[in-house]
Amino acid sequence: MNEAIALTSVCKSFGETKAVVDLDLSIPEGSLCGFLGPNGAGKSTTIRMIMSIIHADSGSTQVLGTTALAAKDRIGYLPEERGVYRKMKVCKFIEYIANLKGLRGASLRKTINNWLERIELPDVHNKKCEELSKGMQQKVQFLAAIIHEPELIILDEPFSGLDPVNAKVIGNVINELHNEGRTILFSTHVLHQAEQICNRIVMIDQGLKVLDGSLKSIQEQFNPRIVQVEPVDPSVRFDGIEGVMHSTTVKRSNRIDLRVEDTANPVDVLQRIVAYTPVLSVQLARPSLDEIFIEHVATSRGVEAAEAARMELDHA
Repeated sequence: MNEAIALTSVCKSFGETKAVVDLDLSIPEGSLCGFLGPNGAGKSTTIRMIMSIIHADSGSTQVLGTTALAAKDRIGYLPEERGVYRKMKVCKFIEYIANLKGLRGASLRKTINNWLERIELPDVHNKKCEELSKGMQQKVQFLAAIIHEPELIILDEPFSGLDPVNAKVIGNVINELHNEGRTILFSTHVLHQAEQICNRIVMIDQGLKVLDGSLKSIQEQFNPRIVQVEPVDPSVRFDGIEGVMHSTTVKRSNRIDLRVEDTANPVDVLQRIVAYTPVLSVQLARPSLDEIFIEHVATSRGVEAAEAARMELDHA
């Protein structure tokens, strides 16, 4: 399979700060890849190097077999820095961006209006961009990035600032574009969003790549720390069982999720639960990306850093 993006031994520093360190990255054509990590991990710096906005100190970068500048009309890019021409009407703004990408013709206005319907902005085409909320402006800028039907779509924090409803709208469109055969790379520090839609995960921390692969393969690298149990008696409590850190009742169900202590063996905890009370079902849950990331940080940087990362993810 051909590579849409290929980075080899890429490094970038700003003064004494090493933003990206010896990064190898291969994104096959047709991938839907989440580029993950906390704020300041080096995600935006890497994307700017991919887009030839800044240049690496060392290493090589290829995009669609050439450079992003040479392939610019085949790429859709949503930068981290949001911006629209505030005095322009929405339809005129998107039409202008489409013209820059070589898209013209009598049907363009209809295409724009159809897309505005698709991203649930049906009545804004004649409004000035400055009249829209920040979330609506972000959806307009997202549309401007994809209106020319690019082969490769690169989105830097596309969900940042969106409420859950609009984040779902954009997530659905990203899935649809991927199903049409487009290659999509998007960065985010909100890991659960990537977990819901990506078939490939790349995670960096402090400029270093720490995980790279399918979501399933990454989850299989880490021991599960959650036991999911559905007891026969929904009133039973599990907090006294050796190895259980705390329990959480899942809303609108009889399931209880038990967080296993870091020093405990989850299989042993599962066996204690079965011996403790009759259950309808019990299983070890696959770890979430949040849990995987925090476990990695705890291993590489210590528990204190892991707690700081947990707080950052909780507030994302």
